[in-house]
Amino acid sequence: MADLMTLLWGAGEAPKRGPRPTLTLDAIAGAGIGIADADGLAAVTMQRVADALGVTKMALYRYVPGKDELVALMVDRGIGAPPRHEADDWRACLTEWALHLFGRFHRHPWALGATVGARVLGPHELDWMEQAVAALDGTGLGGGERLDVAATLAGHVRGIAQQAAAVPDGPEAAMATGIGAILRGRETRFPALTAAFGSAAEEGTGDNALEFGLARILDGVELLLAGRG
Repeated sequence: MADLMTLLWGAGEAPKRGPRPTLTLDAIAGAGIGIADADGLAAVTMQRVADALGVTKMALYRYVPGKDELVALMVDRGIGAPPRHEADDWRACLTEWALHLFGRFHRHPWALGATVGARVLGPHELDWMEQAVAALDGTGLGGGERLDVAATLAGHVRGIAQQAAAVPDGPEAAMATGIGAILRGRETRFPALTAAFGSAAEEGTGDNALEFGLARILDGVELLLAGRG
């Protein structure tokens, strides 16, 4: 863990012994990200990254101790720094935050599986958390509540991003097509589902779960704040 902290947080940019360094951690992470974007995280190996960089695997180990550390670098570089807020109130800021976070996971779906469980967070990931919590400054929410809001929003974003990664053409549209075929001839058994899918198709209101859920979460936060006066 100490090696990973050093690698992510600063002092591990170049090996201290051996030949003059020819690689950077950004270049190494970028090579891994390119492989993961194309073929998934399982396809990322030290050998394949070394090949992409035109070095030997042993040379790569001088910079990164192993695949776990490589993936941690890839996650932090892939998610990247959060964009600066353009909005001037907490709700608009958190809406922008969540939509941008979804965009990063949508661009790098392999990062979803690599960001679960207890692990060392990199500077960019912590920047995202800092920005979400800071957006709630002055609202009167306690520290734990602000962390819970950020976690709830991130969980919603991750859930929708996972579905989007599994069904690139739109999870709700795919679900409607699949369930629609099952419902055919069974409308009397599932009248509510039949009516809901039919209405959504007529209104063109499908595939809006990200924005809808985000708005309802923030409605709840707004209601909590209003209740406190």
